Order: sequence, then structure tokens, then C-alpha cells
Amino acid sequence: MANEHRYTATVTWTGNLGEGTRAYKGYERHYDIACPGKPTVRGSADPAYLGDSERHNPEDLLVASLSACHMLWYLHLCAVHKVAVTAYRDVADGVLQANSDGSAEFGKVTLRPHVKIAADSCAETAMRLHERANAMCFIARSVNFPVEHVPEIAKG
Repeated sequence: MANEHRYTATVTWTGNLGEGTRAYKGYERHYDIACPGKPTVRGSADPAYLGDSERHNPEDLLVASLSACHMLWYLHLCAVHKVAVTAYRDVADGVLQANSDGSAEFGKVTLRPHVKIAADSCAETAMRLHERANAMCFIARSVNFPVEHVPEIAKG
């Protein structure tokens, strides 16, 4: 693996309704996220901040990034340790805490992966590998709040 990997994203505000930001409620919080060679993601602010509930907001994307990173590491570790995962679904949530100065920050994100493994796989190993995946996830290692995980393992 190379010592450095670069990722490029171009975020373009698309919410100018004609007057720019002359008035707080006079513009949309819409934006597009473009990464080279990939479909555009249409975003907005959270509805609490006058955003569009039908678009992804930065908070959604952060929680999803943590969940996806954990899952990808977990699947890798399971393959290496001969645990056959047959299904994986995570219901993750993050807690954003408002501060008195109007700012906010995540206090924690909790991942709740529901993992189905083959009948001949070891459930104890499958459970234990979540800790290792959490330690290896690039995104979890980069945030300044805890990323907890409450996994469930089922055989079948």
C-alpha cells in the first residue's frame, strides 16, 4: 500500500435563487458533490437548518462513511479469518450535540451491524473481529469522538 492516497471532491453550491445570500431564508442549501468518475451526490443542509429532507446532508454522510468503512474492514477481516459472511446490514446513528454558541459537534456514533454468517463459521471470531475493524477503519481513526459498535451475529 502506498504511503499516501489522495481523494478529491468538488462541492458546488446550487441553491442561489437569484439574490444569493442577501437574506437568510432567500437561498437554498442545495449542493452537488462530484468525485472524478463517479455519480454526483445531491446534498443539502439538515431540515433543521432550512435544508431539503430529500437530499443527503453532511451529518448523514459522516455517519454513513463511518458505517461503510467499518463494514469494509469487517468483511476483509472475516475473509482473512475464514468467517463466511452471507449478509450484513448496519443501522448506524450519530448524536449531534448543540453548543451554547450555536455550533454543534458529534458526541458519538453507534454502529449496529446485523451480520449473518455461514453455519460452519465461528460466531465468537465473527463477534471479535468488530473490535479489530473499528480499530482499523480510517474514518473512525480520523474523528475526535467515540465510534461504538453493538453487533449482532446470526448463523444461517
